[in-house]
Parts: sequence; C-alpha cells; structure tokens
Amino acid sequence: MSTTSAITDPPRKVALHTKILIALVAGALLGIALNQFWTLDTWKSLGVHDAKAYLAGTAADVNAEASTFAGVARFANQTADLVGKLFLRGLRFIAVPIILFSIIVAVAGLGDPRKLGRLGAKTLGIFAVTVIAALVIALVLVNVIQPGTGIPSETRQGLLDLYTSSNAKTLANTSVAQSLSFKEQVLGMLTMNPFESLAKGEMLQVVIAAILIGLGLTLIPKAKAAPVIAICDGLSEAILELVRLLLRLAPVAVFCLITPVITSLGLHALSALVKYCVAILVGMAMILFIEYPIVLMLFTNRRNAAGVSQRVGFSRFFKALAPAQLLAFSSSSSAATLPVTMECCNDRLKVPEDITSFVCPLGTTINMDGTALFQTISVIFLAQLYGVDLSFAQQLTVAGLSVLVAIGAPGLPSASVVMMVVPLQAVGVPIEGIALILAVDRILDMARTVVNVSGDAVAAAVVAASEGRMNEAPLANSKDA
Repeated sequence: MSTTSAITDPPRKVALHTKILIALVAGALLGIALNQFWTLDTWKSLGVHDAKAYLAGTAADVNAEASTFAGVARFANQTADLVGKLFLRGLRFIAVPIILFSIIVAVAGLGDPRKLGRLGAKTLGIFAVTVIAALVIALVLVNVIQPGTGIPSETRQGLLDLYTSSNAKTLANTSVAQSLSFKEQVLGMLTMNPFESLAKGEMLQVVIAAILIGLGLTLIPKAKAAPVIAICDGLSEAILELVRLLLRLAPVAVFCLITPVITSLGLHALSALVKYCVAILVGMAMILFIEYPIVLMLFTNRRNAAGVSQRVGFSRFFKALAPAQLLAFSSSSSAATLPVTMECCNDRLKVPEDITSFVCPLGTTINMDGTALFQTISVIFLAQLYGVDLSFAQQLTVAGLSVLVAIGAPGLPSASVVMMVVPLQAVGVPIEGIALILAVDRILDMARTVVNVSGDAVAAAVVAASEGRMNEAPLANSKDA
C-alpha cells in the first residue's frame, strides 16, 4: 500500500459490540479497584463519616467537613448512576410499545389464522425443546457438583444475617408468589384491563393482548384492517429508529452500570458461595456454547425449496448477537434488551422481520432457559445446604415449578429469586435461604439474562429455517455487520 493511500483511506470504525466489551472490562476493573482500595477510612480522610448518607445527598452533621475531592467523588457517583438509569429507562420505555405494536403487525401480517397456528406451534415447540434440555443440564450439574455441601455454617449464618433484614420488604411485596397455582397462572395471562397491563408493563399480558388484537385484525375485511396495521407498523419502525439512536450511548451506559455493581459486591460474597456460582455459570455456559449450537446445527442445516441454505453457524450466531448479549449482561433485563435483540436478529442474523417480531417478544416473556436452570439449581442447592434430602420425583417437581415461576416472575429487582418461594415451599426447604441467593444474585442475573436473550434468537433462527425463510433479511440497516 502506498503512503498516499494510507493517508487518504478512512479509518475503520470500531464495532458496537467491541465498544461495549471495552466499556464492560474497564468498568469491572475500576469497580474491583474501588472495592479494594476505596474504604471507609478513605471517606474519613476526606471528611466524610457517613458515606451512605453523603452519597445519597442527605444532610448530616458528621459530613459537614467533607472536602472538595469528596464532592467530586459524589458527583461522579451520582452522574454514573443517572446515566445508567436513564439508559435503562429509555430501553424500558421502548420495550412495552415495541412488544405491542410488533406482535400486532406480525400476527395481522400472517393473514391466514392457520398460518399463525403453525408459526405459534413451531415457536412453542422449540421453546419446549430448549427449556427441557436446560433442566436436564441443571439436574445433572447440581447433583454432580453438590454446591450446598461446601459452605461453612458460620459463613452461611453471617450471610443470612447480612441480607435477610435488607430484603425483608422485597419478600413481603411478593407474597403473591406463595399462593401461585396453575389456575391463577392461566387466569393471570389474560388481562381484564389491557391499558392497566400496558401501564404496569405486565409483559405476558401485553403479549397475549397483542396476539388477540392481531388475530382479530385477520378476521375482519382487509380494507378495515389495513389502516390499523399501517399505524402499528409505522409506530414499530419509529421505535426501532429510537433504538438505533439509543445504542450510540450503550458503551457509556454499560460502563456506568457495571462499575457500581462490582464496587459494591466485590469478591467477598462470591468466595463464600463459589461452588454454587460455579454450578450456575457452568450450566449457563453449557446452554450457551453446547446446547444452542447443537440446536442450530440440527434444525437449520437444510436448504429451502429455492436451494438457499438455512444454516446458522456457531461463530456467525455469536458475532451477530454480541451487542444484545453484552447489553443483556450489563442491564440484567431481557425486556430492556429486547429492542436490541430484535435488531440483531433482523439486521445481523438475517431473520425475517415478521418472524423476529413474533418470536422474540414472545420469548422475552415465556422462553426463560437461563432462569429455569438458575431456579432449579438454586432450590436444590438450598435443600443440600439445609440437609433436606430431595427424591428424584421432588427434583422433577422443582424443575417443573421453576419453569412456571420463570414465566410468571413480576418485573421487580431480583424477582426470579423472590419467586423461588414457590418451589422451596413445595419441597419443604426453608425460604430464609433466599437471602443467600440474593447475596450473589447480581452477577448470576447478568449471566442468565444473556442465556435468555440468546435463546430467543436461537428460536427465531430455527423457526425462520423451518419456514425456509432464513437469510432473507437485508443488511442495509446494519451498522456493525
């Protein structure tokens, strides 16, 4: 290459997922450094004797002599918290309307209700296949590793004392979980007030309502349905454009989200529960790097009637989904990540938009492979911890209830952990052990969210391949393909 061409060639842009990964690593390293070296003595040397009140902005006489540098540290903390929360709010603002409008358009666009039935059956079928495989992985791992047998009693009691009181309110707010039944689960799927469901962000109810509205549009004359479909389609496209704008802030937001998590958690709590964490993370890795590639290989290795390959390779899948996976890891929210997941499936993985708009929102609500594995291992871990001997039949009961709990978990922080009350009570394990899970849940929540998001994309690719429509979507809108 000549010197002239080297000067005039424009520099290559750094891919979005690379930027997010750099921000993730930088935030984690800063968090570890702050956790190790920024102690209460550090605050005292800066004139702050009540760090919690000072960071919260609460006036306190003991902090009256806080130095200018302490003020700078507080400002940085508050700014990072603000940026992270604004980014998540932006994604959550997008999540509910994109589910509503995209599913309405997808269902109504199918035209023939029999086509909806076929697509729905394929989607639910692949969801069932992946979650059953995830539960098998969970049961094997938890019985082989036996994570609940390696925690000293004094460490267990210390963690219980540390976390039980701080999470008592959260446990009380989800007492509805204690009376969960199959009948209530089914009735709860259909809302009596769709506007209330939209306002509260009840995802399962929003999905059901959207499917029913879309189905209704297929049953009326096309002339009447077309304007409604056009409006929903336009709104869906407008929201996707907001996603693309919001993604430009993703690296900064990821840095701001991950740093305080690592700063507050550190390595102390993780060291006490290392076997449990290993069991969960190994299970997640097996789903992500063994189960999903096998599913893709088995169900997409074909050609359609036109001779177009439907195959989705291992490396191609993970490269296409990397931005969504990294965002899922940092945000711990499948719903908040949904717009990015859909864009990755459409623009990067080349799944047709109508299939993505049907499968991914539905998967965000009911396809929870990572959460089901997490619930199953966690309940059996606590049974081992408290010396409750579970039979194989009882372990199967735990696995089945874990799937239901994963689907019905409310949109609250650590909700899937709190909903663990249901399988714990079903097999007679003390629910106080939930506090132990909460001690390390933040990191595990990140991991299971990555699995949940990836499972939705796998299902979308498999359904598209079964329809002979994989590799249809254009790459024109992709910024990182």
